[in-house]
Amino acid sequence: MYNVENIRKDFPILSCSINGKPNIFLDSAASAQKPQMVIDKIVNIYTSKYSNVHRGSYYLSEAITEEYEQSRYSVQKFLNARSPQEIVFTRNATEAINLVAFSWGRRFLTKMDEVLISEAEHHANLVPWQMLRDEIGFELKIFKINDDGSFNCEEFCKNLSGKTKLVAITGMSNVLGTVFPIKDIIKSAHEVGSKVLVDGCQYVVHHPTDVQDLDCDFLAFSGHKTYGPSGIGVLFGKAELLDAMPPYQFGGDMVNVVTYQSTTFDIPPARFEAGTPAIVQAIGLGAALEYMMNIGMNEIYEHEQNLTKYMHQQIKNIPGLQEVGTAPNKGGVFSFVLEGVHPQDLAFILDKEGVAVRVGHHCAAPLVRRMGHESLARASLGLYTNKADIDAFIRAVQKAKTFF
Repeated sequence: MYNVENIRKDFPILSCSINGKPNIFLDSAASAQKPQMVIDKIVNIYTSKYSNVHRGSYYLSEAITEEYEQSRYSVQKFLNARSPQEIVFTRNATEAINLVAFSWGRRFLTKMDEVLISEAEHHANLVPWQMLRDEIGFELKIFKINDDGSFNCEEFCKNLSGKTKLVAITGMSNVLGTVFPIKDIIKSAHEVGSKVLVDGCQYVVHHPTDVQDLDCDFLAFSGHKTYGPSGIGVLFGKAELLDAMPPYQFGGDMVNVVTYQSTTFDIPPARFEAGTPAIVQAIGLGAALEYMMNIGMNEIYEHEQNLTKYMHQQIKNIPGLQEVGTAPNKGGVFSFVLEGVHPQDLAFILDKEGVAVRVGHHCAAPLVRRMGHESLARASLGLYTNKADIDAFIRAVQKAKTFF
């Protein structure tokens, strides 16, 4: 039985007051809050176990190396990857996508090829491909979504061809909440010989994710959205692909033999983890993923879907509120505009009521403009969100209307 009130007790920040009001945190899509056990894990490492990894033959170094690599096993379990060697630690999902672009992409893409993405991509899954296109000369194709933000199968299939060497697609839009049919997309892409990279930032935190079942070639996500620390991300890559990729960055800990004349490189994942890694952050991420798995990803999904339905029911009661992105079966991300109120003004008033929402283009400016806007307010749900949070949000929006 999912007990959200007990879960909320695990997050100390939720008991803090904001402007003298209860903390109604509805910005988990930007960065989720941290449970006490993750905070405790990080403090414990710094106070009793901290050292560098992979390099010392003394107790502290060996102990923290074991903790660090155990976190890799936690990520493997979370994604159901075949091996921990398919898990590369990065600074964030942005770096993970850049790693694929500038390692795999530089090695295997030519000017005769095509890379296919959707209109719904975050800047992190658009800009790297633009930069690499300008360098190599391949065609970057962008397929249209429907006006409600849903996946347009006809447009995707029309743009997919034998020239497509990579499909880079979000699993769930951070602006629209659209959940893309990534398993079907991957199957179609593989039929024409294309690889698939999934931006899983918004997807893996809300959905049970099995990379073997999906059969994706790459998947990226960030620790700070999965209730872990910032400064840590993950790239999953199939072992045979990582084996064929050159290093992305160079320095210590990713080398095999170094002389003044030449260098050979370690096997993955070490090959892609140059320098001292984000040691404590990776360990914190492992703790956060274990926390989620202990609750149960299916249970988290069901709780958030029930809240999403409740939110849809409640926002219908606010005249002048237009939800942007109304695809069927969307996730708990609600971008919206309120008639006569600038999103920035709206967010300011909501903050005075203790309600945190995000405002702007959400690092997806072309998508926001494609949906007919320059700026949107966005409320997003997490595993600790309850109906009282949504009720407080609705009251705050209704109050904001009285100022204009």
